[in-house]
Amino acid sequence: MVKPILHAIEEALGAKVTGVSRVRGGDVATALRLELEDGRWLFAKTSAAVPQLHFTTEAAGLTWMRGAAADVCVPRVVAVSDAPPFLVLEWIEEGRPTDDTDTSLGRGLAALHRAGAASFGRTDRRPTGSRGLPNDPCGTWAEFYATQRLLPLVRLASATQALDSRTLRGLAAVAERLAELGGEVEPPARLHGDLWAGNRLVGRAGRNWLIDPASHGGHRESDLAMMRLFGGFGPDVFAAYSEVSPLAAGWQGRVALHHLAPLVVHAIKFGGSYPAAVERALGGYL
Repeated sequence: MVKPILHAIEEALGAKVTGVSRVRGGDVATALRLELEDGRWLFAKTSAAVPQLHFTTEAAGLTWMRGAAADVCVPRVVAVSDAPPFLVLEWIEEGRPTDDTDTSLGRGLAALHRAGAASFGRTDRRPTGSRGLPNDPCGTWAEFYATQRLLPLVRLASATQALDSRTLRGLAAVAERLAELGGEVEPPARLHGDLWAGNRLVGRAGRNWLIDPASHGGHRESDLAMMRLFGGFGPDVFAAYSEVSPLAAGWQGRVALHHLAPLVVHAIKFGGSYPAAVERALGGYL
């Protein structure tokens, strides 16, 4: 860690950092464990490559989720700054799952979603994610997914030549039909926004922790679809969620619809097999 950022963290904490070590995690950020002079450990991350206001936006999302989570835990924000860029959180000591860890996650996620949001998007209008996707408030999920996800991603994918013109036209066509394709109208849910398995930690006593959110008001099926995209969540999670908050009829046919945005993001970032995965996901909606 460069000295100016370390000094800024110490000033924000009001304590001297006596040890710094790299830990796993992070996409565009460097993840660190800090040891303080009083013996405490904290988690910190920093990066010069993140979008403007990235860390304060993430901190706001963590606090927003923390105010609603029950059976899931969300780390407490200890200090945050965008200039210089850093985020400091309480340290999570990882543990092993217990017999009810997965069911607790399902119930807790349902409670988080039920806490709701003022609109689809974010009231502060701040973008989220490494590609800075917009979150302007919208009155419906169809409007949000079209104007704040699919169409901005079409423009990004076109500019980077990540997808061919036929796929781009297909995404734009689906964006126009979301009111028809999106199923039963639901109020905005309080979403994590990037809930793949790496953003769920199991702590001591088998407690679930949710980290690295791209929080916004959205469709609850989006979080659940993201959990299915790359795997890592057992069937007990989804069964417990369904027991508390059953999904609307036909949800199975909409999973790929919610996969489109994260798949396009991955096609832009990584290329590889992701453009073909976008085409497959599109196939059922054209």
